[in-house]
Amino acid sequence: MLKVGIIGKTNAGKTTFFNAVTMLNAEISNYPFTTKTPTYGVGYLKTACVCRELGVKDTPKNSTCIDGWRFIPVEVIDLPGLIKGASEGAGLGIQFISIAAQADVLLHVVDASGSIDSNGKICEPGLGSPLADYYDIEEEIIKWYTKNLVENAEKVSRLIDAKSMPLGKALFEILSGIKVTEKNIADALSRTKLSGVEFGEWEDEDFRAFASEIRYLSKPTIIVANKMDMPVSERNFKGLQDTFGEAFVVPVSADVELVLRRAEKLGLISYIPGEEIFKIKDASMLSAKQKWALDYVRGRMLDKWLRTGVDLAMSAAIFKLMRMNVIYPVEDAKKYSDSKGNVLPDAYMLPHGSTPLDLAKAVHTHLADGFLYAIDATSGFRLPNDYTLRDRDVISIVTARKKPKA
Repeated sequence: MLKVGIIGKTNAGKTTFFNAVTMLNAEISNYPFTTKTPTYGVGYLKTACVCRELGVKDTPKNSTCIDGWRFIPVEVIDLPGLIKGASEGAGLGIQFISIAAQADVLLHVVDASGSIDSNGKICEPGLGSPLADYYDIEEEIIKWYTKNLVENAEKVSRLIDAKSMPLGKALFEILSGIKVTEKNIADALSRTKLSGVEFGEWEDEDFRAFASEIRYLSKPTIIVANKMDMPVSERNFKGLQDTFGEAFVVPVSADVELVLRRAEKLGLISYIPGEEIFKIKDASMLSAKQKWALDYVRGRMLDKWLRTGVDLAMSAAIFKLMRMNVIYPVEDAKKYSDSKGNVLPDAYMLPHGSTPLDLAKAVHTHLADGFLYAIDATSGFRLPNDYTLRDRDVISIVTARKKPKA
């Protein structure tokens, strides 16, 4: 299961965002370090299901389908708010950054309303700087990566000298545990022009430059401009977009999304996460406070920004930055079902460039061990083994080995 890490300063709204995604009830308070330990939960990525275009009624097993939208589970980690000095252990920063390094992708939550100061304490809206908050946290993360490299420099040198291991391979030995790939390392060495420099000659600035590239190559990041329902947020949001580009900054109100999800859970409204509208089921069931809250949701967020942005931030991180494709494996290519008759039972997210064999490995080792070929279920064509899987492919794996009994 993919891991999504939520990082940022305390009081930026990380825990509210986490609760909205997972519908858990982690403590939310306006004082530093409310979240003292990482909180784990399961969120869902929304994508258009193939059931509609195939004209079938699906029976999902590893995911959920609601009105033609497939919701695929991912692990979500809410990291305690980081502060300056986190890379040196302030606020248990070393422990928490190391957990963030285990994620596949990061959502960096900033308070777009500028309602927190440099220490993460609540202040008057507009006085804080979300841009400065972003750089504070990123600086600590890069320092942690740099420190990790420096502390393992002797090990890298031994691997190179004693085992004649290439620099890239030696670096991979110490970085693979934080989900850094050999390609990440090769790209980082190329970008920093260090591939031709003897490792023993690296200077402090070389370690930092390489660590910075590794941080961003291995942990693609979306900036979550939170609290966009507040009037002062729009100016800061534009500043974030001008600095980082529109594709990397998403306008969000985690508070509004949480209100909608809780109202839907109570049966007060009909709402599909990520949609631009919600429908009140029975206005007579609403209290005056609930009516005011839903009016606020419409007026301050949906009418202005069309959606709350929570689902959009998750989707942008997984489907845009990580370039994941959703693939539907089936056993019966004609009925689009598994051996028990479940139609389109599973949805798997695989990175761009994956092949049918990669899908077989993701589903079960026995499929990969006996892999023969794959069939495109929608056309019935046998696929070449080097076929590049595309988003929304429905694939049947043909194997020489029988499926083991459960």
